[in-house]
Amino acid sequence: MSAQTYLAYDYPLLSAFWTMLVFFLWIMWFVLLFRIIVDIFRDDGMNGWAKAGWTLFVIVLPFLGVLVYLIARGKGMGRREIEQAHAQQAAFDSYVRETALGGAGGRSSADELAKLSEMRSRGDISDDEFRRAKELVLSGGGTGTGTGTSTAQQPARGVPTSSGR
Repeated sequence: MSAQTYLAYDYPLLSAFWTMLVFFLWIMWFVLLFRIIVDIFRDDGMNGWAKAGWTLFVIVLPFLGVLVYLIARGKGMGRREIEQAHAQQAAFDSYVRETALGGAGGRSSADELAKLSEMRSRGDISDDEFRRAKELVLSGGGTGTGTGTSTAQQPARGVPTSSGR
């Protein structure tokens, strides 16, 4: 038999489990190290010299530096992460609200068309006025209904008013 055949006998199952455990702990160590470095730079209450000192301590003496950092600043580390999560959630919620409202002063085209349809069914505007306002909304120009005045109260174009204009 060749040397390759004996490889399975030289590396038993328990050694494979120990190797996987050591590899997992090694990966977790780097995750912890990078989280601490991110937390050092995330903290606004720490000045630049303190950030440089902690970073140097964590890089030069990694095991001792990480241990001391977790003991000295571990509680604040969780608080800062929660604050950042809340800030990100608030920014996302604000973005969703702005996007959902659209650019038409908080009214979407569908809202404008629904309001126009309701006004036509109540008899506030004629079918011709509804058609012109619908074309205006669909072209992206808006209807002017957001000001509180209906289209029926505004004089039609080309029709002289009482002042003769």
